[in-house]
Amino acid sequence: MHQHIRVTVDAVIFGYNSRDGLSVLLIKRTIPPYIFKWALPGGFAHNDEPLEDCVKRELRSETGIQINYLEQLYTFGAPERDPRGRVLSVAYFGLVRPTALSTPPKPVINSSFLNKTSDDREARWCKLNELPQLAFDHNMIIEKALVRLRNKVRYEPIGFELLDSKFPISELEKLYELLLSRPIDRRNFQKKLNSLGILIAHEEKQKAALQGRPAKLFSFNEQEYSKLRDEGVYFEI
Repeated sequence: MHQHIRVTVDAVIFGYNSRDGLSVLLIKRTIPPYIFKWALPGGFAHNDEPLEDCVKRELRSETGIQINYLEQLYTFGAPERDPRGRVLSVAYFGLVRPTALSTPPKPVINSSFLNKTSDDREARWCKLNELPQLAFDHNMIIEKALVRLRNKVRYEPIGFELLDSKFPISELEKLYELLLSRPIDRRNFQKKLNSLGILIAHEEKQKAALQGRPAKLFSFNEQEYSKLRDEGVYFEI
């Protein structure tokens, strides 16, 4: 039996800040199908290209965004998902720091990585609770990525990848309350983090707010966490 199946990659890139909550990186298509519809960054894989290289290439060319964290999510292969024919999408999800949200993403038009058949020339961040109807099955892909993110932050400290390299504890607490969709016991939360030794305290403090005193800043001790993981001690919220 003759098969003609093509493979694409799509990337769900999450960003976070305390004002907007979670945001997702989108691009606008300029060719059919779904012309002028918003979609996830992505595209067809080259014959000789590893899939992770493909998704990084597409992100560079379509948005110019540098990501901190990337992992494969799921393969979407419903026969009717793409009107161009039988197209599988290997989806990834990634995380970026708040500085990426403060700089509008821009396609790298002159990049040597640019696929000349790329159909995307506009990119923006969209709040997760304000998503439009997207092209293909991309709303479903985002839902799948969100479930993975919310589950994974319970047992692996990937939430730190959504924060600035230095952050106040209050910002970390807000992020976890958002991702877990429930209040957390702040005293026990900080006590658990301190007991693991995965926070580095800095003398530097957050810039003074309109109310209250400047908060002390911390950073994630990735080296200490790697050592704990090798010893069989795991992060769990």
